[in-house]
Amino acid sequence: MIDIFHDFYRGKRVLVTGHTGFKGSWLSIWLHELGAEVIGVAQGPFTERDNFVLSGIGQRIKADIRADIRDGERIKEIFRQYQPEIVFHLAAQPLVRLSYDIPVETYQTNVMGTIHILEAIRFTDSVKVGVMITTDKCYENREQIWGYRENEPMGGYDPYSSSKGAAEIAIASWRRSFFHPGAYEKHGKSIASVRAGNVIGGGDWALDRIIPDCIKALEAGKPIEIRSPKAIRPWQHVLEPLSGYMLLAQKMWDEPMKYCEGWNFGPRAESITNVWDVASMVIENYGSGELKDLSDPDALHEAKLLMLDISKAKFQLGWEPRMNIDECIQLVVDWYKRYKEEDAYGLCLEEIDKFIAE
Repeated sequence: MIDIFHDFYRGKRVLVTGHTGFKGSWLSIWLHELGAEVIGVAQGPFTERDNFVLSGIGQRIKADIRADIRDGERIKEIFRQYQPEIVFHLAAQPLVRLSYDIPVETYQTNVMGTIHILEAIRFTDSVKVGVMITTDKCYENREQIWGYRENEPMGGYDPYSSSKGAAEIAIASWRRSFFHPGAYEKHGKSIASVRAGNVIGGGDWALDRIIPDCIKALEAGKPIEIRSPKAIRPWQHVLEPLSGYMLLAQKMWDEPMKYCEGWNFGPRAESITNVWDVASMVIENYGSGELKDLSDPDALHEAKLLMLDISKAKFQLGWEPRMNIDECIQLVVDWYKRYKEEDAYGLCLEEIDKFIAE
């Protein structure tokens, strides 16, 4: 594998929360292949077909730990034991519609869970870099046609989005109060928050997500039911934001006071398209299937239009998306067409190689 981070991660102790999840499993695979000592902390995977389970990454990394980020003492204990140098915090309750059913748990996980991670970082001397992953939905969504910039107000309509906005406010508060760049010599830590768009890729089976919904319907020979055909989203392959998070962590390590702030990692403008078009592209790449419009005027509120401005990452980090929407969907569908017959870990490595070569 080509190492675009120039051996930076080799031998580094990297703690990943939510490593059993969709994005977390891909990040753990990539870090492991780069020679990092990965410490994974998460609850159990969602299904037996998750990328985490099929890839077997849990058996390869240094530590595969089951813990709940709502248990602050347990989290501190894990940090004390493993002495991580870099932390990627991905553990979350990540679903909008589920947040209407479990609003309190969503807040406990996304806000207090994040605060527990920040506190564990604060009390663990070995940690130099913390990258806190939130979401594009953390912004006060005005359904505007231009992308949100990092300095725009936090908000969120539904419990999920608002919990992520609240997490961003907490991260900013902890940075000002305990990890201030001006007092770096005293605390020795650099903390950033990162926001990605609608991330898609192989091995995701979460509820209410368009790609898993498409694949489940196609595998069952049923029509793909589309709830919000006109909703526009910034679609991106899972490796796009992960490459951004990893590049940012490297830059923070080298220049801790310069990069400890909020960052957007979204797709190119032409990858921002509606749900119906994305599902149509899935069918085209899969080679079969049909769509069914199930729009409900009384459905729970979900944002119809969401976009990120990625100028800052582009100009200050030298990061930009490698793939367009066609290449992205092709890679995603390819994983789902092959996962039953082939080694999932090998499939992921092949996709990382293809992504780097773009």
